[in-house]
Amino acid sequence: MRFAHKLAACIVAIAATAAAAAGGWNGNTVRLEQVAAFGHQVTGVAVGERGRIFVNFPRWTEDAPVSVAEVLPGGVLRPYPDGAWNAWRNVRRDELDPADHWVCVQSVVADGRGSLWVLDPAAPAMMGPVPGGPKLVRIDLASNRVVQAIRFGQDVAIPGSYLNDVRFSPDGRLAFLTDSGQRGALVVVDLASGAARRVLDGHPSTQPERGVTVETDGRTLRYPDGRDVRIAADSIALSGDGAWLYWKPLTGTTLYRIPSAVLATRGLAGQDVAAAVQPYGQVGPTDGFWIGRGSDTLYVTSIEDNAVKARDLGQGATGGLRLVARDPRLRWPDSFAQGPDGALYVTSSRIQDSAWFRRDAPLALPTQLWRLAPR
Repeated sequence: MRFAHKLAACIVAIAATAAAAAGGWNGNTVRLEQVAAFGHQVTGVAVGERGRIFVNFPRWTEDAPVSVAEVLPGGVLRPYPDGAWNAWRNVRRDELDPADHWVCVQSVVADGRGSLWVLDPAAPAMMGPVPGGPKLVRIDLASNRVVQAIRFGQDVAIPGSYLNDVRFSPDGRLAFLTDSGQRGALVVVDLASGAARRVLDGHPSTQPERGVTVETDGRTLRYPDGRDVRIAADSIALSGDGAWLYWKPLTGTTLYRIPSAVLATRGLAGQDVAAAVQPYGQVGPTDGFWIGRGSDTLYVTSIEDNAVKARDLGQGATGGLRLVARDPRLRWPDSFAQGPDGALYVTSSRIQDSAWFRRDAPLALPTQLWRLAPR
């Protein structure tokens, strides 16, 4: 499939010749709209069934004043679910219980069942989890109250871990997480009991691929000390029917998948599931994944070229990527969400501009939230 695109100051128009199931993109063009701008580094975004928008700000290079927020009209941020959960500060870490405060939130996801889930790896500056802090928390969107908190011990949030993103089975029974920390893994969670297991811990599919680097602005992205970027299992998506879980390391090009039933049975039972892992073609270095419910289209954030791309999973492991949108303002497109009208939302976290990689970068890095919508 071919797409023609042109870049204007505020619009990216793409001639779309394929429909995005549940997305409403049937032969229309797509425009890029700025939903909100932030004074801090954003990563995750979620959109509830009624169109409410939520974002999160991890404590990577600064002690962020707000960790989770609802984006109100005009881009105003409201700490969510309240100020108390957002009261943690690195300088006050001995005063507040990390179990019921946001420590370093990486991801927010709406489950389509009236809840917002918040994944908190609780590892400021990615220096390892604060004891008692790693958790997956459910907030009821009708009451704006925390109704469930699944706390992870060191058997799941191991030393050096960084729980990264989460997806939920269509029946609402299971959660699947990536760990992009020092030793990559997937995590399977039984949401009713809170039981969780690490799977594929140290497996090649969850580790940075040898020889793969991230290229941005015409150069290899490196830390100030010269080290290359090496980030483990990050991108994750569940097929529209819930049958397959897809993932890959950020520093990697290979897409992997596994039957979700294998994770629900053998994985939760603590058995080895490596034999069920399938390489499923190449997608390049990516951060965020998204598959809409009932869809067979995988959207990926192409971090090397400021773009969103898509792949038709039904074409098999040899299926290629097509361009959905490219814009210099989509600088390190990070995480996806989908609104009730089918529009895709994506954050640009500008990771290559952050203090991780630039000594002259401000600690509070301005970032944005974008909406990709049919015209």
